[in-house]
Amino acid sequence: MTKSTRNGLIAFIAALVIISGGFAYRQFGAPDETVQAPLSIGGRFTLVDASGANRRDTDFHGKLMLVYFGYTFCPDICPTTLTMMSDALGKLGTGASEIVPIFITVDPARDTPAQMKQYMESFDPRFVALTGSPAQIAAAASVYRVYYRKISGDGGQYTMDHSSVIYLMARDGQYLGHFDSSITADDLARALKKYL
Repeated sequence: MTKSTRNGLIAFIAALVIISGGFAYRQFGAPDETVQAPLSIGGRFTLVDASGANRRDTDFHGKLMLVYFGYTFCPDICPTTLTMMSDALGKLGTGASEIVPIFITVDPARDTPAQMKQYMESFDPRFVALTGSPAQIAAAASVYRVYYRKISGDGGQYTMDHSSVIYLMARDGQYLGHFDSSITADDLARALKKYL
């Protein structure tokens, strides 16, 4: 066997070992690798509606839920998103009766039931506005994987930094999908029609 043949054979065997190792890694995973289950989104909550009544997630089972977290003192994103959601529901005609749009505050200190009731008069009357104690809001935000944080300003004023996602939940409360708040009313209505 010539030197060049021997070197070629060694290179071939080395390549074969590398390829086999890569295949085994893809098939069986890295050594001691743990497989993580996908994060669940949505779940149980007990909150307070604009009339002061306790509401649970199970109260809405039987209909699709369109859930958005925000706050009434939000300067732009929240009212824009709620308006867009209202417009999307309007495009569904009678099909909108199969959907419960839910607005959950991340600012329970200011968003009392009375404040929520007044604020929601600007949007689709089918909206259910929910508030609660800080602990109740934290629990609801946790099951929906919602981020929010108070940002202090001048003179005791503050805003709330928060994620801006619209969640679609099935009639049994299970997660179906989500939409970015930048989606248009036409696109949201089109997406919702698939589940009606």
